Amino acid sequence: MISRVSLSPNGPAFSRLVYGTWRFLDDATTSNSADLLKRLHACLDLGITTLDTAEIYGLYRVEEFLGQTLRLEPGLREKFEIVTKSGIYVPCDFHPDRKVAHYNTTAARIVKSAEKSLRLLGTDYIDLLLVHRPDWLTSADETAEGLNKLLKEGKIRSAGVSNYNVHQFDLLNSRMDQPLVTNQIEFSLLHMDPIYDGTADQCQKLRIKPMAWSPLAKGALMDPAVPAAGRLKAKAQELSAKYGGATLDQLAYAWIMAHPSQPLPIIGTNKLERLIATAKSADIVLEREDWYGLWEAAQGCSIP
Repeated sequence: MISRVSLSPNGPAFSRLVYGTWRFLDDATTSNSADLLKRLHACLDLGITTLDTAEIYGLYRVEEFLGQTLRLEPGLREKFEIVTKSGIYVPCDFHPDRKVAHYNTTAARIVKSAEKSLRLLGTDYIDLLLVHRPDWLTSADETAEGLNKLLKEGKIRSAGVSNYNVHQFDLLNSRMDQPLVTNQIEFSLLHMDPIYDGTADQCQKLRIKPMAWSPLAKGALMDPAVPAAGRLKAKAQELSAKYGGATLDQLAYAWIMAHPSQPLPIIGTNKLERLIATAKSADIVLEREDWYGLWEAAQGCSIP
C-alpha cells in the first residue's frame, strides 16, 4: 500500500504517487466513464488517493469527464484529494472568443476558473488549487488576492503553484495569508533542472514537497532514438535483478522519489496494467551508487 505524506508542515496529506489526468481523453478506448471508474478503484486499492487535473486539460474537457465519473458512485469523491490548476487560456472550440494563447492569473479570473472547476468536478471544495504557470502581466498582490479569497471562503483548502522559479515562488508566497504548499515542476532523469536551478532546494528550505510532472520525460525515456534513453535502458538492465526485476520506468520513478526534496511523481497512463506496475516503484529504495549510476547514464558522463 502506497504511503501518505504531508505536502507541507500545515498542508494536506497526499498519496506518495499521484494519478494524473492530462491524457484521459487521448485514447478513445479508455476515454469512457466505465473504464475510468475501474482505474479509480484500482488507485484506491493501491493507496493512490490523489488526483491531478487542470482546467486546460483535454482543451477544457477533462475536469468535466472526471466529475461525471466521480458522480457515478456516491461518496467516491470524498475518497480522493483533487488537485487542479488554472491560468492558461488558448483558442479552441471551448473558448472560440479567444484569439491568442495567454496566461491570466488575475484575482477575478482565478476565482471564476475555480468556481467553474468546482461545478464541472461536482464538488464543493478543491483540495489544492495551483496557479498553472506564472503570468507576467499580473502582480503577485493580484494573484494572491484571488487565492486568498478562495481559501477564506473554503472553496479551496490549499494553494500552490506550478512551473514557478525560486523568485516567483518567494514573491507570491510573501503575499499569501496561508503559505503555498507545493510547486509542481517538471522533473525526470531527462530533465534534472530542479536539482540545479534551486527549486528543489527551496522546497527543502520551506519543508514543502514538490510534485513532479512528466516523470518519464513525455515518453522520451523509452525512445530508442534518444541517446540518453539507450544508456538508461542498459543501466536499468544492469540494476533490474538487484531491485526485484524492476523496469526502467519503475527505476525512473524511484530515482525521483529518492531526492531529499521528496517529490510526488504524477503518473500519466491510461492503461490499468501500467498503473499497477508503476505503483511498485514506491517500494524501491535505490542505493546511493545506483542513484548516481542512473544520473551518469542519463548525462553520459561522470559526476563533476
